[in-house]
Amino acid sequence: MTSITGEIGLEKSLTNSEKKKVIVLICSVLLFSVMNGTMFMIAVPDIARSFSLAPSQVSWVVTGYIVIYAIGALMYGKLADIYPLKTLLTIGLSFFGAGSILGFFAPNFEIVILARVIQAAGASSIVALVFIVPTRYFAEERGRVLGIVSSTMAFASGIGPVLGGFVAGVLNWQFLFLISALVIFAIPFFWMWMPDEEKQEGRVDLLGALLIAIAVASLMLFITMFHWWYLVSSVGFFGLFAGRAISSEYPFIRPDLFRNGPFRTTIFSGFLAIMTMFGMMFMLPLMLSEVNGLTTLYIGLTIFPAAMAAAFIGKVAGVLTDKRGSKQVVYIAFALMVTGFLLLSTFIGGASWVIGAVVMISYIAFPFLQTGTATLISTSLPKNEIGVGMGIYNLFNFMSGAVGGAIIGKILDYESGMLLNRVSLAEGNAIMYSNVFLGLALLTVVNGCYFYFAFRK
Repeated sequence: MTSITGEIGLEKSLTNSEKKKVIVLICSVLLFSVMNGTMFMIAVPDIARSFSLAPSQVSWVVTGYIVIYAIGALMYGKLADIYPLKTLLTIGLSFFGAGSILGFFAPNFEIVILARVIQAAGASSIVALVFIVPTRYFAEERGRVLGIVSSTMAFASGIGPVLGGFVAGVLNWQFLFLISALVIFAIPFFWMWMPDEEKQEGRVDLLGALLIAIAVASLMLFITMFHWWYLVSSVGFFGLFAGRAISSEYPFIRPDLFRNGPFRTTIFSGFLAIMTMFGMMFMLPLMLSEVNGLTTLYIGLTIFPAAMAAAFIGKVAGVLTDKRGSKQVVYIAFALMVTGFLLLSTFIGGASWVIGAVVMISYIAFPFLQTGTATLISTSLPKNEIGVGMGIYNLFNFMSGAVGGAIIGKILDYESGMLLNRVSLAEGNAIMYSNVFLGLALLTVVNGCYFYFAFRK
């Protein structure tokens, strides 16, 4: 397995100039990976009109992508413990580019779905591996680099809908595929700038990988489509995977991994935190449309400054992680989330520019949360398990996002005339939104207390 000495050697072998190149490179491809998801969410109505599809049919453009993306993040994370990062990234970028080119020329909807699946199989390598790069090549400044990575994700999340709406409106939704195809030009630079690594000892349990992939896919389909058959399938395959993990000499995920207290606490607390954050992000466009009467363009412009603020604050989160420790940064994230949710609950019904200003507080919590939790994961595991640990971390993040959106969607189906936040400006249909934001604030307080006392042990 990779030794600690080997990891330090890799870092020491890179000059400051080479480190900067690696950071620019991973952030560039991460930008395309994240944007690819958010751009197509805006284009779903255009795709439906192009092929005369019902909402349940066209939703597979997003659902299929998310399912494969989540599975791929776990798979690439495990493979990173054995194979060189630049080899895995080359494979991933090749899939991403091939799927993008196929999608641009897709003659029918079935080929569009196939293209999105191939895209996801490649794009998932990026989000999985760029979180491992700071740990492997920047051990002495991993917090700072993780902060930059989190800033990139926040920037891509903000610019994606704006760029997607512009391209789909001026040209055609198929040109969104062409934008994503540009990632293939990064492959030669990975081979020039990334350090050379040798294959490590270990084997991949292919049967275990297949079982966990089917289990995760079934669970993600249950979360997004709410068909109980998928839940039954998921439980069954998770049971088979658990049996395989116990009996195999080289299990895909070692059972004792979850006996690691800091790892287990960070995964669970991070799941709840990301669930509330994605719940907020899911709810904001609906609220701005229903309560403030904004169009899609103005919704994007209202949220865009908050995403940019999160992108710029990411470096601060990284520096604080290196100086004060990752747990302190997570506490800051919780404080920002509670403050932001309470203010949103209070000012719902106000002018859209007020909402845009208030939502910045919640958005800037994202890089603090992601930088802090990712650093905790990387420091709580042995070097030879960081890859699969980060894979599990990313998998839980994707699942939490889907769970948050599904739960919020169900809650908003109900109407309430009881305003829980007595100082809120909310009236009429804004009352339920105010109540949900108050609930998110309370859940974050409970999660913060759990995080504090669990680590205190």
